[in-house]
Amino acid sequence: MYFTKLIFTVSFFFLLGLSHLAAQQTTVYKVIGSVLDSEEQPIPFVNVVLLDINSQELITGTITNDAGKFVIQSDRGDKLQLKISTLGHKDFVSEEFKIEGEIENFGKIKLKTDMASLDEVEVRAARPNVLIQADKTVVNIEGTAMAEGNNALDVVGRSPGVYVDADGNINLNGKSGVMVLLDDRQTYMSAKDLADFLRAMPADNIQSIEVINNPPAKYDAEGAAGLINLVLKKNTYNGVNGNLHIGHQYNGIHTPSVGGTINFKKNKWTSNVSLNYNQWGRKMELDLLRRFQVEDGLSIFDQKARMSLITKNLFFSGGTDYQINEKHSLGINLQASTQNGDDGGNSFTTITNPQSTAINYINALNDSEFENTRIFGNFHYIGKFDTLGTKLTADFDYSNMDASSLILLNNSYWINDDKANEALNSVKTGNDMVYSIYTAKTDFTKPMGENKSLELGLKGSWVKSDNLLDITKREEEGPYPDGNSNHFIYKENVLAAYASYKAPLGKKLEYQAGLRAEYANIEGNSVTSNQVNTQEYLNFFPSVYLQHKLNDDYQIVYNVNRRITRPHYRQLNPFVFYIDPLTTEEGNPNLKPQYANNFEMNHIYKGSYQLALTFSQTENAFGQILIQDDEERTTLIQMQNLDRTQNLGLRATIPVEFAQWYSTSNMLQFNGNTFQSQIGEDLLDVKQFSFMARSQHNITLPKGFKLELVGIYRSPFQDGQLKIDGMSWLDAGLTKTFKDEKLSLTINGSDIFRTMKFTGDINFHKINTDVRQYNSMQSVRFTVRWKFNKGEMFNVSQRSGSTEERNRL
Repeated sequence: MYFTKLIFTVSFFFLLGLSHLAAQQTTVYKVIGSVLDSEEQPIPFVNVVLLDINSQELITGTITNDAGKFVIQSDRGDKLQLKISTLGHKDFVSEEFKIEGEIENFGKIKLKTDMASLDEVEVRAARPNVLIQADKTVVNIEGTAMAEGNNALDVVGRSPGVYVDADGNINLNGKSGVMVLLDDRQTYMSAKDLADFLRAMPADNIQSIEVINNPPAKYDAEGAAGLINLVLKKNTYNGVNGNLHIGHQYNGIHTPSVGGTINFKKNKWTSNVSLNYNQWGRKMELDLLRRFQVEDGLSIFDQKARMSLITKNLFFSGGTDYQINEKHSLGINLQASTQNGDDGGNSFTTITNPQSTAINYINALNDSEFENTRIFGNFHYIGKFDTLGTKLTADFDYSNMDASSLILLNNSYWINDDKANEALNSVKTGNDMVYSIYTAKTDFTKPMGENKSLELGLKGSWVKSDNLLDITKREEEGPYPDGNSNHFIYKENVLAAYASYKAPLGKKLEYQAGLRAEYANIEGNSVTSNQVNTQEYLNFFPSVYLQHKLNDDYQIVYNVNRRITRPHYRQLNPFVFYIDPLTTEEGNPNLKPQYANNFEMNHIYKGSYQLALTFSQTENAFGQILIQDDEERTTLIQMQNLDRTQNLGLRATIPVEFAQWYSTSNMLQFNGNTFQSQIGEDLLDVKQFSFMARSQHNITLPKGFKLELVGIYRSPFQDGQLKIDGMSWLDAGLTKTFKDEKLSLTINGSDIFRTMKFTGDINFHKINTDVRQYNSMQSVRFTVRWKFNKGEMFNVSQRSGSTEERNRL
């Protein structure tokens, strides 16, 4: 029934959109121009608004693009006033004007630097700004209380439509397969490595988060569910500026953090350096109740695990740009991070069998050490060939990651109270992995006339991952025998090209059509077992956007595209990893890429209110499958391809401003999912309805205090075989500034009521298991930050890098 209702809703709004397309068009006036700083450099992302000269009420507005240009459309042509404002510059306010003809061109508008207004503007900007654009949603977190002291993964999980589970896996709009970028560059890591990396990165390094549900052709096709781009802070002052911070968190484990950032510019050189150290820890409570059907009834395994994890993270980021002249610039960007830590705990299992009074016990002690070093370098060139916006960019990237771990699993077995005669065994797992990635890309943009542009691009990536896994098992005490090792080498080469064209279809209609072609050559070589699996394919990924601006406040955007998610090497490695004595994980060398066809119709009102209707169909969708061995009473976990999944969604974003000192941003996401697959002798056939609600409250209190509250609820849903119960949680942040806004103290509380508990069950075929998990999300964190600056505002050239391979490693 719910699918019938959802289909009816989609059809209704789709027809509503078509009716708007057929609406009678009226005269549309345009106000155009470009905004420059005192050094005649373009200023991107400047607020440009059109006002009624008499009432000073807002008629419409926009922001400048990365070339500093703006275009405002309005159905009014007289009694107008243009106002331009941005951080650190004096406002530009025009005289009253009337549009003669249909276009008013202000040409180049130069803004004067205003250091006196900097702190005042920054206070006003402290409230998070969710800006909904035609192709993405931009969440501005710079200067917010929730950013202070938190890590990057925390703020990603609070973005509209995003859900991060207890293990750090990121979902977007109810779908897995989301790709995370840093400044338009792919991170090239597995889900686990990416989660660890984002936990190491302070949220204060991030300026904004871009949520791109259906990316156009210029982006890599990787990421079936969409993209999340983290836009890092750029240099902002001529001279020297920066900040220092120190903090501490407690969630059952004490973890400190300290770091700083410095930016400086002299003549044609612009540079920035950031160094941060932090620790992250958690205590995990995991309860599993497994029921195995045996001849005389049920054999019950009651397992309780208590684990503790702590990581020490050092994160460095730096970059330098050299402005050759007004049209050409070169630059480098470097990132380096190290992580090391300990993960250990105890798992105690009680086993009862039908027709028997004997109780079997298994006690497992797990102790592991790990270390991870990552280096990323980028060299880039930007060339601007005319004042119309013709631009060529080139990027060369190199990534290297070296990871190693040693896991020792000690198990003891006894019956009833006879622990003196316990049986012992141990499993030692050593894992060393090195990967290297080279990428090269170039992008060309050519304006073709009014509101027309052509984009072309080429990219090549070459990936190699070398993984050596050694597992040894011994009975009782004594030395470890020769191990069972596996050497797995993964190679992936991808060549890509794209073309995209954007043009108007009328005064209110605009389209963008693109096509991306990718050729992939993949080889997975299990050297030990002499097993080689290869894949070679050429794929085309079309994308089409249609934007209809009904008036200054209301637009409808339609888009359709096709995307892919390739498995990373750990999912392809056909070796068995021990999680505990009863549970193992095995790679699947036959795992195929998943392909998604996506459609979205997005209603946007005043750039803030949104109602989006989405549909996606994914072939060969990834699904984590549990395979149970009733005879041995063990469970194997493996990633497999489901036959097909479908997702029908409705997403609403509703900001409400109750007063100047109190505003909220609210998001509702409804999803209808179907997926089915043949698993062994049984068919997994699921139809479900789920929703997620998010409400963020921003309150300015007396005496300079700012309070932020974020509440999230996730309804029950099913992921593969696992049915997951609903959960909710509340986070809060309180900030007080001192010394003319230079010094700030922030207190953050996460999962304040200890309600972010994961519970669920599997009841499929022969598997009957209950799950309960809590990851000590309840915490309190203190952060003190000091900001300093000396100089004037300036801007750094926008740059982009490779965007494809690192997330799958």
